[in-house]
Amino acid sequence: MKQIFSRPKSLKEVPFRYCPGCGHSIAHRLIAECIDRLGIREKVVGIAPVGCAVFAYDYFDFDMVEAAHGRPPAVATGLKRVMPDRIIFSYQGDGDLASIGMAEIIHAGARGENITVIFVNNATYGMTGGQMAPTTLIGQKTTTTPLGRDKLRHGYPIRVSEILATLDGVRFVARGVLDSVGNIKKTRNYILRAFQNQIENRGFSFVEILSPCPTDWGMTPSDAKRWVKDVMTGYYKPGILKDDLDK
Repeated sequence: MKQIFSRPKSLKEVPFRYCPGCGHSIAHRLIAECIDRLGIREKVVGIAPVGCAVFAYDYFDFDMVEAAHGRPPAVATGLKRVMPDRIIFSYQGDGDLASIGMAEIIHAGARGENITVIFVNNATYGMTGGQMAPTTLIGQKTTTTPLGRDKLRHGYPIRVSEILATLDGVRFVARGVLDSVGNIKKTRNYILRAFQNQIENRGFSFVEILSPCPTDWGMTPSDAKRWVKDVMTGYYKPGILKDDLDK
């Protein structure tokens, strides 16, 4: 029988230890598939920060760097400038990128750094116990908002992709969703496009991924997937937000 499905070469032969239903393992596979398809594995350097994203170096079979909390865009900038022939990407969660790392991502985008950023948004601080994140939705219960996020007390969720899309230095912004086979395929295409942009020296590319976190949400994997579809996408609209590659 012909084998038509296998582990990407850019993933190590080790089992994922993410929680059941977590979207990180799917996101890892999508990134690995894109790198294999483009034939760039020997040129790639990935950067992961503190948080669940930090486990990425256990699974990707290429060079990985661990950065301080929120600082992957700065590290990516340095690496790309001294090694312009390498393909540099950061892999960050919402607690990392949209909170302590907000200044880093904004200024990397404003400078138009020729890097690729993968942003996993699960609307919570996943590793540290499920506290409210900058992306936590109004009414969403977390360990620090047990009654639900209140817009008067806690402010509004931050739409990072929409903010970055306003910057002149940013060339490509897309938001994918890990809730169905069709949307997972679309997300893979966004990631592929983001890497292709860097290969062609087109500038800063950003892909946000709406991902379930069943453990911290207190849901089953199936319910978490439905929550992504029914609730998260209502506030964080999927699709291509900016495709400005002619400049």
